[in-house]
Amino acid sequence: MVRVEDKTTVKVHNMHTEQNEKAIRYVASNMIKEDPKIAITFDDGPSPAWTPQLLDGLKERNVKATFFLIGENAKNNPELVKREAEEGHLIGNHTYHHVEITRVPDETAQEEILMTNEVITRITGEEVSYMRPPFGVWQKNLERKLDVMPVLWTIDPLDWTTDNEDEIINKVVTQAGENDIILLHDCYESSVNAALRIVDILQKEGFEFVTVDELIMN
Repeated sequence: MVRVEDKTTVKVHNMHTEQNEKAIRYVASNMIKEDPKIAITFDDGPSPAWTPQLLDGLKERNVKATFFLIGENAKNNPELVKREAEEGHLIGNHTYHHVEITRVPDETAQEEILMTNEVITRITGEEVSYMRPPFGVWQKNLERKLDVMPVLWTIDPLDWTTDNEDEIINKVVTQAGENDIILLHDCYESSVNAALRIVDILQKEGFEFVTVDELIMN
């Protein structure tokens, strides 16, 4: 037989349980769900022919990208490098002459990286913390010596092998997922056109484009 005070205790307990469950459901339903993040990156620029068009398109879409610059191209196109930085894009190193790091002596590899860093810093006033080694080949000892972080990729549509924009787009959007890093080039018209269409498609799918450093920190 249950005493009166026991019945009251049970009733109060049940009320608290129901209130807690309602509170949990309310919080869960009102939690801000973040959009999946993705990074779009461009190698080998800047290109006076196609980078301006790309920057215009990214600005219209309020998208920040990451540009891995060849030092020689950066030196020859300082106004584009400056614009990339001023518009909030992340600028990284892609060596001075697009050399494969493991095919040259360590001293040459270091010089390629340091020369490019110096060019970029002189133009932007910002230190360079990230680099993309050409062909995706890297030496760990350089990371320690030069204090740079190598950034590779997870999606490569091989856009430099084709001028078929639809092919490039299809390869990217069918693979795209949260925290992916897309590799493209801003020195080809087809790649630039495809890149902006890719952005349009993935934004409609709910993706938020961020720079590589934001993706890593996230």
